Amino acid sequence: MVAGRVTESSIHTRVLANLQRNLAKGAQIQDQLSSGKQLNRPSDSPAGTVSALQLRAETRMSQQYTRNADDGLGWLGTVEDTLGSASVLVNRARSLTVQGMNTTTNGTLANDALASEIDQIRDALIAGANTRYLDRPVFGGNTLGGIAYTPQGEWKGEDYDPAPAFADTTSVTRTVGSGAKVRVDLTGPEAFGDNSTPAGLFRVLESISQHLRAGDNAALGTDLTALDVSGNQLKSAISEIGSRYNRITQMKDSAQDRLLSVTSQLSDIEDIDLPKTIMEMQLQQTSYQAALAASAKVIQPSLIDFLR
Repeated sequence: MVAGRVTESSIHTRVLANLQRNLAKGAQIQDQLSSGKQLNRPSDSPAGTVSALQLRAETRMSQQYTRNADDGLGWLGTVEDTLGSASVLVNRARSLTVQGMNTTTNGTLANDALASEIDQIRDALIAGANTRYLDRPVFGGNTLGGIAYTPQGEWKGEDYDPAPAFADTTSVTRTVGSGAKVRVDLTGPEAFGDNSTPAGLFRVLESISQHLRAGDNAALGTDLTALDVSGNQLKSAISEIGSRYNRITQMKDSAQDRLLSVTSQLSDIEDIDLPKTIMEMQLQQTSYQAALAASAKVIQPSLIDFLR
């Protein structure tokens, strides 16, 4: 068996290579401690890098769903509060109408006072129908205009289509989950009725005011029936908005739960175990010191050094 030849040069090369590897390992651990991350570059873990990128994309998506849900809740909360106030005003208008039908105690002046209050209620309802959220009228559909209703109670929303396709073509929606879109607006005609017909709330209130001043009880009876229809439409709208609000709240909770889960998974892949890494750093320093000591013993002066 022929032994391989070992020279001073080969010993030096191996010692330096081993020390360099030791230093490189120490530098890697130092990078991890400084950044708090296991993955500082793709070469640290190609598979882990792919997983981290996928999880980061999912994190951004969940965060966007949460922001969309917050915006949708703002829309729906504004609509819900406005409709609640409108319902109270409609109930008050109904009481005034019933009072105006009592011809045995009311006189002309009393009916005029009732009519004036009805007018005030109508104006307040029109003002409420122009309620805005983020500078957009919440009952205006996709209109870019500043108002949903004119002072006369005429709806100014654009592209209104009472057909079922309306919800798919001109509604304001927010994406709050994967494939989950929720409508967050309510058009004026859906809430207050179509004012171009006798069933429109603002037109009904105008009619009540006129008939109170005229003392026409028979017409007031018809108006009262129409007012009840408008009031029921408002209640249905409030119920619909409430169900959408609950759905968005549930989707927001789901997005937040998913965000916590993904963040935890991402931390497992990217973040270091601090106590473990500190221990590894201490062991690496000890190993390096031992390697230096061993190298000093291996690399002894040669015969040439004594012959100089």
